[in-house]
Amino acid sequence: MTTYPGAGLARTLTSGGRIIDPLWHRAILRIDRAGFIPDTVWVGSRDHPGYFRPVTREDPDHARWAHEDYALAVQVDDGTPTNGPNDEPGWGRLRTSSISQPSLVVDMLQALDAKEGHRVLEIGTGTGYNTALLCHALGEDAVVSVEIDPSLAETAVKNLAQAGHHPRVVTADAAGGRAVDEEQFDRVLSTVAARGEVPFSWVGQSAKYGIIVTPFEVGNTPGVLLKLRVHGDGTATGHFIGDAPFMVLRSQRPDMRRVRELVDEDDPEATDGLIEVNPRVVAYRNTGWQLALGHLAPDLRYAVYEAAEDRPEWAGEATVYVATPDGSWAVAEYTPEGGPYQTRQAGPRALWAEIAEAWDEWVKSGSPGRDRMGVTVDERGTHLWVEGPAALLDPTRR
Repeated sequence: MTTYPGAGLARTLTSGGRIIDPLWHRAILRIDRAGFIPDTVWVGSRDHPGYFRPVTREDPDHARWAHEDYALAVQVDDGTPTNGPNDEPGWGRLRTSSISQPSLVVDMLQALDAKEGHRVLEIGTGTGYNTALLCHALGEDAVVSVEIDPSLAETAVKNLAQAGHHPRVVTADAAGGRAVDEEQFDRVLSTVAARGEVPFSWVGQSAKYGIIVTPFEVGNTPGVLLKLRVHGDGTATGHFIGDAPFMVLRSQRPDMRRVRELVDEDDPEATDGLIEVNPRVVAYRNTGWQLALGHLAPDLRYAVYEAAEDRPEWAGEATVYVATPDGSWAVAEYTPEGGPYQTRQAGPRALWAEIAEAWDEWVKSGSPGRDRMGVTVDERGTHLWVEGPAALLDPTRR
């Protein structure tokens, strides 16, 4: 009687309606995810938000998580963990590699529409689990995987060999030029998010009518899953097909400082004034608006501080902070009575003007949700559009 190492995980994913392609069902059944999880993983601390505590194999949760639908951080702080909140050794502050949530792994693999004979370029080997699934489904000769971190790449090669697979694993930065000196690939799959710009080199490494699947992130919202089709003219277009919160390409990581750390209200060069745009729009949770705002006002960070509950005369009021890492910042006072709103701001960018222009552009485009929006990637960059590539959501590029 055959016992499959991934049987429990496969049952969870099939019963939850996530696996519909037998190709990937067979791969999940036969690859032991536990073999790609290191001795120590890191989980967020409930008592100390913003810190990640180590969990070792001695903890029974470690073995349980391997066969359940959880993402697990396998590296923090680029491999050199910082100390914890009370100077405990080995704690981390930034997750820098993970073994992804299996349900999301399956969503991305199925979105590839990969078939026998297709060659796949994988961006982000990690510890090798996703690579092993690709090897099982398509054959190890069809898979080339790129990992920026040498220690992770070495670990992945060992894990893959123990699982019986020997694909080509390359240590390189896939966000720059061509990651590997290879013929074009039928499929490109990134297990790390492109922030703001999808590297054009991924299009260049894709065969005509190839498919690129990648998490994509802009602004302050978690990543979304983007599926692109490569065209004969050397461009790629596609739509957002789901949620995909992932770590970001190392060269595209955002500034990690909090908004308040970027604001200096005592700056002698700061100016006071009035604005017409409602400062609360930055926090409007429509997914289409958040994509538009992140795209049209790059690197913008915001925070909304509601008025104290013990001051009923201030009910509904709020102070809204916006800032970018280049030293631009602005503060506005919202009141339910409406505008104009008092503001104080400084820096090279007129942030409220950018926000107002982004809002106007989004509204003029019909206030589209994420389902009506898509992306074009060409040699000039990454462009957001509504309904079709001809309707760019950016007046300067249009």
